[in-house]
Amino acid sequence: MDTQFYQLKGTCSQLIVQVNEVAEIVYYGRILKSGMEAGNALTALARPIPYGRLDDDIPVSLNPQLARGQFGSPGLEGHRNGQQWAPEFIITAVHHTERELVIESQDQRAQLQLSVSVTLDQHDVLQMQQTLTNIGEKGYSVTRLANTIPLPERASEVLSYYGRWVKEFQQTRTALTAGGFIQENRRGRTSHEHYPAFMVGPSGFNDEQGEVWGAHLAWSGNHRMKVDVKADGRRVVQAEALYLPGEIYLESDASITTPRLYMSYSDAGLNGMSQQFHNHVRQEILQSRVSKPRPVHLNTWEGIYFDHDPDYIMQMATQSKEIGVERFIIDDGWFAGRNDDTSSLGDWFIDEGKYPHGLLPLIEHVHNLGMEFGLWFEPEMVNPLSELYRRHPEWVLGVDGYQPPTGRHQYVLDLQNPAVFDYLYERLDHFLSTYPIDYIKWDMNREIVQPGHGGVASGVGQVNAYYALLDKLNAAHPHVEIESCAAGGGRIDYEVLTRTHRFWTSDNNDALERQQIQKGFSYFFPPEVMGSHIGATHSHSTRRTHAMSLRGISAIFGHMGLELDPVKASREEKAAFHYYVELHKQWRDMLHHGVTYRLNLDDAQQQQGVVVVAKDKSQALMAITQLGMGTYSLSGRLRIPGLEPEKHYQITLIDAPQGVNDIVNRQPQWMQETVTLSGEWLCHVGIAMPLFDPETAVLIGLQHIVS
Repeated sequence: MDTQFYQLKGTCSQLIVQVNEVAEIVYYGRILKSGMEAGNALTALARPIPYGRLDDDIPVSLNPQLARGQFGSPGLEGHRNGQQWAPEFIITAVHHTERELVIESQDQRAQLQLSVSVTLDQHDVLQMQQTLTNIGEKGYSVTRLANTIPLPERASEVLSYYGRWVKEFQQTRTALTAGGFIQENRRGRTSHEHYPAFMVGPSGFNDEQGEVWGAHLAWSGNHRMKVDVKADGRRVVQAEALYLPGEIYLESDASITTPRLYMSYSDAGLNGMSQQFHNHVRQEILQSRVSKPRPVHLNTWEGIYFDHDPDYIMQMATQSKEIGVERFIIDDGWFAGRNDDTSSLGDWFIDEGKYPHGLLPLIEHVHNLGMEFGLWFEPEMVNPLSELYRRHPEWVLGVDGYQPPTGRHQYVLDLQNPAVFDYLYERLDHFLSTYPIDYIKWDMNREIVQPGHGGVASGVGQVNAYYALLDKLNAAHPHVEIESCAAGGGRIDYEVLTRTHRFWTSDNNDALERQQIQKGFSYFFPPEVMGSHIGATHSHSTRRTHAMSLRGISAIFGHMGLELDPVKASREEKAAFHYYVELHKQWRDMLHHGVTYRLNLDDAQQQQGVVVVAKDKSQALMAITQLGMGTYSLSGRLRIPGLEPEKHYQITLIDAPQGVNDIVNRQPQWMQETVTLSGEWLCHVGIAMPLFDPETAVLIGLQHIVS
């Protein structure tokens, strides 16, 4: 095959693919203004061949193959009863449009067909998927099928995620030297521990500067993501769903398709990368599904837990309305026999002892107050102490002959069992058809161990059955919004977002912990899908106490809500809740449609900042949080990116900790008097940073002033 070059262009980035015997990405970076230079590219890019290696140059193709001399991880691993385990694919067709490149190939001896699809949209977000088809008469076992993207040798550092329950989306940096970087998740869901994403770039990239390639695998199950550093210095990103032994077996004419790998390149640092992902999520994934203003929530969980009294809950709803709540959600504890977390999951029938008149009077009360009504479910789980388990112990996901461990006193149901699927759909459909329910909080509170269906490993099948259940429910009830919650942030990814409307970012409402959790989340997701609630004064997860201003400011920059009992709140607390709820509503449209920038602060070790700028750059809202004691006695200057350089902005201190002026001889003068500065000045020179106590925050507004 003669060498051909194909290019895909976004708004700011470009992909060039060289196709001959294999398809190889030869460039992925900023748009080249001089064009593709295809005529001289072969000469310019021909690599030297060192001694002691294979005698021919070996490109890193979109599907690396052992048969072609690739000694790193191949894109495909599998076999046909021990044979045909090192296929060599021959390209048979190339389909190219402005936004998409599809490479078709076959190995006639192995009787396999491979299709690789790469798209680059106007938001500069790349998507890659591969489909393997067995064109033989006998079955083929697939061990691995990975998406592969090579990166330049200058990509020398990876920023990745780690975490746990109530401490999700933590970040760490790793130098890419010999060997590289790898993360694996085997917990059966997207996971708190290893959110499937990372950012790669030359050492030292930060929020506002440097080249960066962001990668996210849209998959809600086990995964592997890695950056290999080859012995010749080349970097290779691979992302894949992890297949359990024997799990993927392709009968004749059957296919398997990888999850989508999403990537985005920016030469404007992490902010530029993040903004491109935000635009993609808003325009391509969410589309019109979240077009209305995101309603402010009141969720009852940390207010009453399992103690349900309809009359009292109606009081909660009434007082929620008074503080500005727009959606009222009943959490766990409403269904038959559910008094703690040891029993009754799976028994999706109303607890007539708690709700002798059913849910309708409560729902009508909420609706009459002008609020939407939401209800909590955990459909995928069952307690051993439940009527469902007593009737159907065989419905548990597992392997015959083994006793699965419980997690939070519960087992996982086998959604691939048609009887289980039908039962869960019938129960969910019953409630959504019988009652005017506007919203579901869909929870999943444990990891999956030994996922088996019919004796065969079935982790992928369980995830796909979960997707199918959501799809069927969405088709029948398109007006109902769904929140993805998995003990907080355990199932957050782009694929589940195609079926849901919001994420519960973490079970941790501690405002200080939320600073890092929400920052990590925000790189790939826009604020309108980030559940961010004001919790109780005394945090239920960390036992810490924080001032209302920190709790309120931390909750404003997302899909805002409250997680508490308003009936027990003092008059002063209710007034404060109302103040921050109304403040959020005042800025909500801008926050949920604007451009997010994380700030590079001079004391980055002890301070964190975020600003959201309106699309037309007419206004902006900014929060600065003092995480701990300042490193120095002064905190430097605050520089604000994203504003129109020639426009002038009036700076307003909207909210600050109580007594902020009492802790210093003098705060910066702009906090005391009106100051108007150009966007250029604010970006490059800045304003003096205030001084404030650890674990406090300030909220600053900027408004364009027409001279």
